[in-house]
Amino acid sequence: MRISVNGVELYYKKSGQGPPIVLLHGNGQDHTIFILLIKKLSANYTVYALDSRDHGKSSKVKHLDYMSKMKDVAEFIRELGIEKPVLYGFSDGGIIGLLLAINFPDILSKLIISGANTNPDGIKWFSITFLKTWYFFTRSNKVKMMLTQPDITDAELASIRTPTLVLAGHRDFIKEEHTVAMAKNIPGSELRILKGESHTSYVLNSTKIYDIIMSFLGGN
Repeated sequence: MRISVNGVELYYKKSGQGPPIVLLHGNGQDHTIFILLIKKLSANYTVYALDSRDHGKSSKVKHLDYMSKMKDVAEFIRELGIEKPVLYGFSDGGIIGLLLAINFPDILSKLIISGANTNPDGIKWFSITFLKTWYFFTRSNKVKMMLTQPDITDAELASIRTPTLVLAGHRDFIKEEHTVAMAKNIPGSELRILKGESHTSYVLNSTKIYDIIMSFLGGN
């Protein structure tokens, strides 16, 4: 399915019935990373899995920034009349989720983020080196965004009132101390560092995240 928001066309997959949950993928991916998760969640939830602008089947753009992507999701929720959805965002999707909770404090019922960072300093040095090398050769807008954005302050995190679960893998390329500090700054948030997991291992084409989501949402 497709919808026009903020001058771009977003592709999304809608599945299941029940309370709404929105799934947001990471940089360079699309909604298909959640195919196995969608099958499980759709037994009890109405699942909306989006392709972000310049990703998957959504519109291509010349410039990428997290604020525009966040506004896309806000308008998507409003246009479809989705009432207080849960949002799970992975990596870039988690950054978008944080920005959404900061700028639209009443739009979500709960927020789950994994592998997110509030600024580029939260990325481990070897991953930054890799990204800089990749950008040197490709001039990719997606990579440039990761190297220069986001810029979410501690005060902005402290303004979040949406019940929030912060996740990261123990072997994530996001610094663990960065994830811990992020959770501490979000009032009342829960934090889980997943032993043995990398940035993507429990998310991409996996159902490992399902039990974590259900536990946070209180089962069904």
